[in-house]
Amino acid sequence: MTRPGGIILCGGRSRRMGQPKALLPFGPELMLQRVVRLLGEVAGPIVVVAAPEQDLPDLPGSVRVVRDEISDRGPLQGLAAGLEALPAEVELAYATATDVPFLQPAWVTCLMERIGNHDLIIPEIDGYLHPLAALYNQRKVLPAVRRLLAENRLRPVFLLECLNGLRVDAATMAGVDPPLLTLRNLNTPEDYRLALVDAGFSSNA
Repeated sequence: MTRPGGIILCGGRSRRMGQPKALLPFGPELMLQRVVRLLGEVAGPIVVVAAPEQDLPDLPGSVRVVRDEISDRGPLQGLAAGLEALPAEVELAYATATDVPFLQPAWVTCLMERIGNHDLIIPEIDGYLHPLAALYNQRKVLPAVRRLLAENRLRPVFLLECLNGLRVDAATMAGVDPPLLTLRNLNTPEDYRLALVDAGFSSNA
């Protein structure tokens, strides 16, 4: 099975966290470094989409960093920047946020095994879609994302209206990630503190 590319969006404002999530210490690594490492087990090349002038930690030389010049347009804008930055020969790309320290590489593999001829495969858990835990066909999805952005239709669910998308449920994903840890994102200092404790790291957060 061919490895997918990886896209990590880290340009959010982190208002509730109060500090940049990409730079949060998480054990011996910083948050973005951890997510790059975990995703890199099953995906590559990896593109990090950051905000203009955003500080980033040291990353492997193979990681490409692109700057998204348009802010506050949600994950579709970052997804477009990431897909555009991947080589044309990369057929599929997994997209994630930067604040998911418990990302399970098997989650990506599970989506790869199921996407078939679909344009994208996206988890739908308790009625909520997770566009930043999903797999996309670059050639099919990028033009659709560009059209939606041009129309100012910024909700990722619109992709399912214009593409051949497949939704997967909690039971399917629990087969490789029973607690659905891949979807555990950190939005507040308390989220961060609890994640450190659950990961076995002492917390001074």
